[in-house]
Amino acid sequence: MARYLNRDRLAVLAGLAAPLALAAILVPFRASFPNTDAALALILVVVAVAANGDRLAGALAAVSAAAWFDFFLTRPYERFSITSRNDIETTVLLLVIGVAVTELAVWGRRQYATASRRAGYLEGINGAAHAVAAGGSPAVLIDQVTRQLTQLLRLRACQFQYGVAGIGHPARLEHDGSVTSEDRVWDVDGAESAGTSDLELLVEGGGRFQGRFLMTPAPGARPTIEQRLLAVAFAEQVGAALATSRPVDQR
Repeated sequence: MARYLNRDRLAVLAGLAAPLALAAILVPFRASFPNTDAALALILVVVAVAANGDRLAGALAAVSAAAWFDFFLTRPYERFSITSRNDIETTVLLLVIGVAVTELAVWGRRQYATASRRAGYLEGINGAAHAVAAGGSPAVLIDQVTRQLTQLLRLRACQFQYGVAGIGHPARLEHDGSVTSEDRVWDVDGAESAGTSDLELLVEGGGRFQGRFLMTPAPGARPTIEQRLLAVAFAEQVGAALATSRPVDQR
């Protein structure tokens, strides 16, 4: 996390300084090439900052590029004023395109993060499935799934209990991903949350009850429906392993 914060800080500094540096470098040549070429060069700087930083860094780079383009590369020079209509249009376009590029970069990083997260989910499911198929120890699989649930759902605590359900009347994570408590369905995807009270996830295998994962969410945890359904899938893998390895308990 600290590494990403440091990278974002550097990107913000680059967003402020890089357009200034490039515009200053172009000053000796400003009479020998069109302003549009200089604007394109500044856009490249904005793209580089937006691709490596956050939304703030990209927006600052766009504003900085437009400002220093005006100051150094449009007449009257070294003043924040523009007399040419074409230069005004170029400056406005430089700002608009810079902001648009930043939004595209932010969207692209968000899509990449989502794809990486889903790939991690699939890797976890595949690992559990392979453990079941290999006929390994259910205890080892339970430990593995306990760790995965803790990370996936942001839990403070998680333990598996054989042949137990409903003790203590915790909220329950149902197999459709909903969360219920005392016949009430919690709107976990909205403004409502089951808080930090215990949450149980029942485990069944071979058509019979096997036990439950008793979980304590961390403060502020609000897993998505995708994450909750994945937790259910992990529980199903444990149920399949237990159904083939030990006598089952009735509910």
